[in-house]
Formats: sequence, structure tokens, C-alpha cells
Amino acid sequence: MECYHTVYTEGTGEIVEKKSRFIAEVFPVSNEEEAFAHLEEIRKKHWDARHHCWAYVIGRNPAAERMSDDGEPAGTAGKPILEVLRGKKLTDVFVVVTRYFGGTLLGTGGLVRAYTSAAAEALAHTVIITKIHGFKLKIITDYTGLGKIQYILGQRGLSVLDTVYTDKVELTVLVPDDEEGFLMKELMEGTNGQAMTEKTEQCWFAETEEGIKIFEQ
Repeated sequence: MECYHTVYTEGTGEIVEKKSRFIAEVFPVSNEEEAFAHLEEIRKKHWDARHHCWAYVIGRNPAAERMSDDGEPAGTAGKPILEVLRGKKLTDVFVVVTRYFGGTLLGTGGLVRAYTSAAAEALAHTVIITKIHGFKLKIITDYTGLGKIQYILGQRGLSVLDTVYTDKVELTVLVPDDEEGFLMKELMEGTNGQAMTEKTEQCWFAETEEGIKIFEQ
């Protein structure tokens, strides 16, 4: 199954380490321009902060990764943020951690821990989803075959987007790519070949708190 994990919503988290504040913000993004636009907004919002360290992962196979320590000792800020994203296997995500210096040096180990914790805290306040690639399938059946089709769809956990009742019943279903062969076989056998099927548009979709949502990418 072709799928990937990403964030559905923005999120913010904050930790305090020896009076230094680390404010982390996470954003779903689809390109570098979006990421840098968010960075500029944060720099304006926290204009008096000493550091705005960040990392992003964008795209797949392979993903594009970039990071910045923004004046912190090399490897103590951007890389820890990036490692949090890698650890959760996320893509199309941008995280910025703003630091207000508290007057006490944390050392390299302390900085790594702080930036790691701040990034993880922000991600804990967002919603992570799995986007699945598939297609919309139109199924047309008479009323006698409806119950069997609904049973098959339920057993496979497939979502019905729409149902239209006329002299026939027309269902629009979201199907992951790797389910196609199994589903078509079961529909054929379950309705003795009476159900008509038509693949329509391909899409990405995910289960969210509001239900199934369809995405352009």
C-alpha cells in the first residue's frame, strides 16, 4: 500500500530549561516556499528571541531534508529537530523552535535534549495522519445485492462516500490501491457478476477526527 505519515494540523509546544524558553511550532507544508513563509512569520512574531532553529522533511522517495542551527553550536538544534521528524517517519512537515535565552549556558548535551524535547512537545499537540493512495470506485447494484456489497465493504473497512437510491443503488467507495484485486473478486463472486463497477478519480485520503478526508496529494 502506498502511504505516508504527515501532520494534519499545526501545533505548538513549549519547554523551559534553566530559564531558557524553547517554543516549538509545527506546520504541514508541501514545499520549501511554504516552510520559509512560516519561518518569516515566526521571526516577526518572536523578533526579540535569540535563535529560530528549524528542520523540514518534504516529499518522498527520496524526501528533501534541511535544517538550521541558527547560531547555536553546530549539531545541537537543527539536527535534533530533524531526528524527531525522522523518528516519527513524517514528511511534508516543518518545525521551528524559538529560543529565548535564560542566562545560563546549557552545554551541547543540554541543547540537544532541549531542542529534541521541544520538537516532540509540539508534535504531541498536533494531529498525525496516514495518507493512503487509492481511487474512488462507483458500484451500481440492484437492491437484492446491496446487503452483500455492504457486508463486503464493511469486512474490508472501506469507506462509502455517497449512496444514491433510484431504481438501482449507486455507491461511491474509497479503495486503497492494494485492495483493488481482492475487492473486485469478492464483488464479482458476492453478486454473481451483477454489480457494475467503475473506477473514477485517483486520490490520497486519510482518516481524521472529522472522518475521511480527501487530499490533492
